[in-house]
Amino acid sequence: MKVVSAEQMRQLDALAIADFGVPGEELMERAGRGLAVVVDDLARVSGFSNSPVRLVAGRGNNGGDVFVAARHLHDMGYRVDVWLAGERRRVTGAAAKHLELLRNASIALEEITTPQDWDDLIATHEGGEGIVVDGVLGTGIRGPARGLAAGAIQFVNMLGEGGPVVAVDIPSGMDANTGAAEADTVRADLTVTMGLPKRGLVEPLAIEFVGSVEVVDIGIPEEVIAKVESEMDLITALDARDWLPRRKRISHKGDYGHVLVIAGATGYAGAAILAARAAARSGVGLVSALVPEPIAAIVAAAVPEAMVHAGRATSSGSLATDALAQWGRALDTFDAILIGPGLTMHADGAGLVKSLLKAYRKPLVLDADALNLLATDPALIRASAAQVVVTPHPGEMARLLGIAVEEVQAQRFAIAQRAAKQLGAVTVLKGAGTLVAVADRPLSINLTGNPGMASGGMGDALAGLLAGLLAQRIPVFDATRLAVYLHGRAGDRVAWTTSQSGMVASDVVDAFAHVFSDLVPR
Repeated sequence: MKVVSAEQMRQLDALAIADFGVPGEELMERAGRGLAVVVDDLARVSGFSNSPVRLVAGRGNNGGDVFVAARHLHDMGYRVDVWLAGERRRVTGAAAKHLELLRNASIALEEITTPQDWDDLIATHEGGEGIVVDGVLGTGIRGPARGLAAGAIQFVNMLGEGGPVVAVDIPSGMDANTGAAEADTVRADLTVTMGLPKRGLVEPLAIEFVGSVEVVDIGIPEEVIAKVESEMDLITALDARDWLPRRKRISHKGDYGHVLVIAGATGYAGAAILAARAAARSGVGLVSALVPEPIAAIVAAAVPEAMVHAGRATSSGSLATDALAQWGRALDTFDAILIGPGLTMHADGAGLVKSLLKAYRKPLVLDADALNLLATDPALIRASAAQVVVTPHPGEMARLLGIAVEEVQAQRFAIAQRAAKQLGAVTVLKGAGTLVAVADRPLSINLTGNPGMASGGMGDALAGLLAGLLAQRIPVFDATRLAVYLHGRAGDRVAWTTSQSGMVASDVVDAFAHVFSDLVPR
């Protein structure tokens, strides 16, 4: 989905109103209704369905979205508490009409008209009692929040201690174009942005404040959106639904592909297990795993859905160079292959990866040690006949390009695009705001996921999921974007249902089935 500036979004709204006759009040109604649906979903998943929803509104369009959402949430049975930063009589335009509808629904609204009033509220209220919705400031604000808005932001952040904070369109206090967060800024766990995602949401400066991002379709015609140019796309649930094909009622496992996972070594059976389990959870028809003989029984017991093959091992317990010899020219019977998790840096591993790059012609995922083993000769990736996807974290990317990790992190957008062109591969640069790059196409960014996923094995889970999706013959770029989105969304689901602290990769793999159910009919 195209990422746009605040100015472009205002132009789109104006075109929808002027050229297609969509009233501004209707756009706001759609935005607020969509916001209410997202809040309801979050409440159900995170255990807050019996708790109040506390909404803080400004006098602008974001406040109007809040008024609509409060009305719909009230109709859903939630107890809603609404605070307005300013005087009710100063609310104008479409927001004023929805404020009137809010009052007609007998929903109480408290006007907070001085900074001291916010201080008093902060002193008398506690956080963690429910979901908090921030609709204080919108995309037209420049510079730090002041006065009533600053107090409202402090109140939102206080209420959000121990409970989820949902920002409307963009966290209040953040610059919608640059992501800069000066002085008081809302720290959101989830940002629900309207129409199209705003550029500031995807900037590195914004990561600490935005959380995950959901986009509400407010019905801006496709003909209008097509007129807007964008250099970046945000991966959204709306996109993911399009990329994930619906399964036919009359089908069998052969219709959904066969993936091969090449992974593991003595001491690293867990990497192979996580990757194979994730592949099995991808919806693929068949999973095979090639692992060193010393760990084959361990992997087979842990992943009963996989056909585990014992490969010849080196003296250190890693796969030998000739471990693929048993398949010979039959490698192309696999619809996708993953190699790398837990492979180790043994020299035989380098030979194994290089032989695969030469022999295989279908989608091939290079992850973890497969990338490290190629760091001295990355040109082999470009020369391969396979449809290669590389999944480096910043350290692995630095080794592949021969640069410092600090340079990778300082220029993530440019580095991801450079790697895609240099390697001739679809490139996933992992991290907060995972990027998917391919030459001559807009850069894609994913904002699902959370800090709880900063633990061992998460990359193995992503790689297995990706390989399994590729084996289902989903186009490579689409499958890659779908994988990073689902992986992060599964991590978010675990965080909402349990916590970020204590989350492990196995939890995320187990959550894959749940996030698939969010996208397709059961």
